Amino acid sequence: MMMFKVRLGAFVLIICGLMPGAIVGAAAAFVGVNIGMDMVKRPSATDVVALLKAQQINHVRLFYADAALLRALSHTGIKVVVGVTNGEVEMFARTPSRAARWVNDMVAAPIAASTNITAIAVGNALLTTLPSAAGRLVPAMRHLHKALVSANLSDAVKISTPQSTDIMSAQFPPSAASFNSSAVVREVLEFLESTGSFFMLNAYTYHSYVDSRGVFPVEYALLQPVSEAQRISDPNTGLLYETMLDSLVDATYYAMSALGFRNISVVVAETGWPWNGGVEEPYATVSNAETYNHNLILRVSNGSGTPSRRELPLNAYIYELYNEDGMPGPASARSWGIFFSDGKAVYPLNLSGAGSEGGGSGVNSAAGYCVAKLGVADKDLVKGINWACGEGNTNCSAIRPDGRCYGHTLQSRASYVYNEYYQIMRFCGGSCDFSGTAAITFTPPRYGECNFTKILNSSASICPPPGSSDPTVPFAEATRIHYPDGNCIIVILLALTFLQFLV
Repeated sequence: MMMFKVRLGAFVLIICGLMPGAIVGAAAAFVGVNIGMDMVKRPSATDVVALLKAQQINHVRLFYADAALLRALSHTGIKVVVGVTNGEVEMFARTPSRAARWVNDMVAAPIAASTNITAIAVGNALLTTLPSAAGRLVPAMRHLHKALVSANLSDAVKISTPQSTDIMSAQFPPSAASFNSSAVVREVLEFLESTGSFFMLNAYTYHSYVDSRGVFPVEYALLQPVSEAQRISDPNTGLLYETMLDSLVDATYYAMSALGFRNISVVVAETGWPWNGGVEEPYATVSNAETYNHNLILRVSNGSGTPSRRELPLNAYIYELYNEDGMPGPASARSWGIFFSDGKAVYPLNLSGAGSEGGGSGVNSAAGYCVAKLGVADKDLVKGINWACGEGNTNCSAIRPDGRCYGHTLQSRASYVYNEYYQIMRFCGGSCDFSGTAAITFTPPRYGECNFTKILNSSASICPPPGSSDPTVPFAEATRIHYPDGNCIIVILLALTFLQFLV
C-alpha cells in the first residue's frame, strides 16, 4: 500500500524554491516538503514561517485552509498552495455556494492581504481512500474553479487533486500502466487539461520496495546511482530506468496517455523515506532516509525529465518536514520528518538550493561530492581512475605519489579523482557513476591535506574548451589532459544517450 494522509488537523506542504509563476509550464525543476501537524506539541504559525525563512523555502502548500498560517505567510513572498480536505469535497460538490464562500474567505481575501496563493489541492488520495465519494470529486473541482473565475483568479490559481499510485492497476512495466477508476479519472484529466493544470501523484518508493519483497535492489528505491547492468528495462519500450521514482512517474504518464491525455504534467505531491521503524521495518533507518532525500534533491536538480518525457522536469515534494508523533500505525508512520517539532534536525538536509530562484543553471549546492563506494574491488577503482584521468580529461596531478591527495588508500585517490571530474562535468552532462563504483555524499570528504573541490553553480562556460586529446595514461602518471573538440563531446554524449535507449 502506498502511504497516504487524510487529515482533520493541520497539514502543510512546503515547496522549496519553486520558480516564478504557476507550477505548470515552468521551466526549472523544484523540490517541495510536506508539513503535517499531527503531533503532541505543534509549532506555532510563527515558528513554521520562521523555519521556512531559515531554510530559505519560498513555497508552501497547506492541506487545509489554516487561517493562522495564511495570516503568518502574508507579506513574506512565499507562494502558497491551499488544500481542500476530503470531508470538504462532498460539501463543495453538493453546494456551490459553500465552494464560492470558501474561495472568497480562504483564497481571494488572503490574496488581497498579500498572501501569495498559487493553487488549490482538492482532497488527498480520495479515489483510493474514499471511493464512495469519487463521484463528488470533479463537481467540487468545477465549483471551486467557477468561483475562481468569478473572482478573476482562475489564471493565477490552479486546481488539482493528489492521488496515490494505488490508483493504477499496474505500475510496472510503466508502459503497461492503466488507471483503476477510468471513468472518474478521465473526468479529472479533462478538467486538468481544460484549465491548464497538473496531475499530483503521491509516490512512495519505500512502500513499493517493501511490497516488492526484494524484486528490485534497494539502491533502485533509494535513487542511488546504479550501473547500466542494474537499470530496469521496460520490455515494451526498451527504456531504461535508473530509479524507481522515475518508473512510477512514467507509469502515470503512460496511464494518462492510454486515456488520450499527453499534455498534462505530473508533480510528485508526496515522496520520502522513514528514518525509524519497528523490528519488522528494517529499511526504515536514518541512513536510508537521508540518502533518499539527498538523492531526490539531486535527481530533481539535474533538470531532466523521466525516460519517456525528457522534456518535462521532474518536480517532487519531500514527505515531510516535521515528525508527527500523533500518527497511528507502525513506528515508521511517526518517523518521516526531517525535523522534530521543536525545529531540531533529525539529519542534515540542504533544502535552500533545491531549485531556488536565481539559482543560475539550476544545479546547486545540493549537488554534493562524488566519491568511490565502499567495498569496490581495486581493479574496478583503477579502471575508474584511468578513465577519469584519460578520457574524462580530469586534472589528476594531485594524486601523484608526491601529490597532496595521494592518500593512504586507492579508494581515497579514486574519490578525489571522481569528485574532480564530477564537479566540472556535471554542468556539461557528466554524472557520478563510474560504472557503478561511485556515489554522492553530502559530508565533505577529507584525506590529510587534501581538500575536495565543490562548485556550487556554473554555466556552459566551465565546460571543456576545444583542443586536442592525448591517449589515456595510468593514474600515477596522469596530468591535465588536453580537452577534445567541443563538438565531438556533444556528438559522443548524444550517441551515448541514443545507445542507452537501444539497450
